[in-house]
Parts: sequence; structure tokens; C-alpha cells
Amino acid sequence: MACRRERARLVGLAAVGGYGALVRPRLRRWRATDVEVAAPYPGAHLIAGGRRGATMAATIDAPPSQVWPWLVQMGCDRAGWYSWDRLDHGGIPSETRIHPEWQHIQVGDRLASTRSGNAWFEVAAVEPERFLALRAPLDLGRQARPFDTAGPRPRFYSDSTWCFLLDELPGRRTRLLVSGYASSRPRRLTAIADFLFWEPAHWIMQTRQFRNLKRRAELSSPALGHEPGAAVAPDVTTTGLAVV
Repeated sequence: MACRRERARLVGLAAVGGYGALVRPRLRRWRATDVEVAAPYPGAHLIAGGRRGATMAATIDAPPSQVWPWLVQMGCDRAGWYSWDRLDHGGIPSETRIHPEWQHIQVGDRLASTRSGNAWFEVAAVEPERFLALRAPLDLGRQARPFDTAGPRPRFYSDSTWCFLLDELPGRRTRLLVSGYASSRPRRLTAIADFLFWEPAHWIMQTRQFRNLKRRAELSSPALGHEPGAAVAPDVTTTGLAVV
């Protein structure tokens, strides 16, 4: 029995070590170039003492003006997140159409991150068709409820941004860079949680969002013969349920 436990421990350590050495570095810079990872990223001033997190990228065959409308209408109380809707949108399919009533966004707005509305992203920075920063301040001592960023930070907290940077490329294309900054306490415990759960979870959700944003923006781009705002057919699983 002791030998089995020891073997299990060694296998577990090897798996964690392999993930940390081989897999994690790729997840944290998914499809981003060396230059994009090393270059300054906007929004560092938004989180006091924040450290830059993962940098992920996607190239979209549509101009920033066609990508931006999909970003600004995100939210559980709006268009959804274009990711795995069963995980982050209560199973309700994300929107496949641009909604004019959701196109006005400004610093201080709150975008619900849960269907109940008990948690949200706070809009921290907006530069139309260029940069959007969403901030998630969480009091870890109050069942992960948001705290007021105008006041002092709680004893145990996580304060982070989820940012979208749009660079226009030749040929009416967009390079979308997603990164952000984070600060937390107690740092050792939150670092373990990031390593084991939040970073792989973010990769799973972000890569799905890239796929769906790319599909929506490209199919609604006039450059490809579609009218802006036209509905995009949702992805359908083998069960017939939309999960875009």
C-alpha cells in the first residue's frame, strides 16, 4: 500500500512538473508572437501592483470596426461571452447578431458575469475600435463577491483585468491580443489556484471565444459579402443544442 501511494505521489509530481514545464508556457502565450508577449500592453495602471498575465492572440479576417461591436455587447445580461455558454452563460446561446442597443459602453458600466447578476465585470477603459478593459474585483472573504474599487482592498482579494487590444493589419484584418493584469492576496494561495485551475480554465474559455468571435466578425464583414449585423448561424452540437 505504501509503495502504491509513493508511486501515485511520484506520478502526480511528474504530471504537475510536466504541465508546468511543457504545457503551461504554451497556454500562457497561445498563438502570440515573441514580440507581442514582450511588448508593453496597455492597462498596467488600472491594477495597483498588478502583474501581467497570459497573452493570447488571434487573427481575424475583418477590420477592427467589424470586431469591436461584438466585444462591446458582451455580458450575461447582454450578448453573452461567445465561449462555452453552458459554463459561463447559463446554457443560453450567445448572440449571433449585433444589437444597436448594446453598442454604447463607457467606463464605470457593469457587465454581468453571472446570470444572477451577483458578480460583474466593471468597464475600466474604453478606446473605441482599439482597446477594451474589463475589471473583476473580488472579495475572496465574502464568497467571491465584488468589492468597491473606490475603497480599500479587502484582506483577501483578487483584482484583475481582462483586456482586448485590436491592431489593424493590412488587407482589412485584425490582430486581437487578449491579456491583462492581476493582483491578489494571499499571493501564494492564489498563485497555486492560478496554476492548477484558473490558467487552464482561461485557456479553454478564451480559445473558444476566439473561434466564435472570428466566425461572427468574418461572416458579418462587408469585405466578405455580408451585411454588418447580419445574423450568424450558431454552432450546433451533435445533441442539437446551440453552444456558441
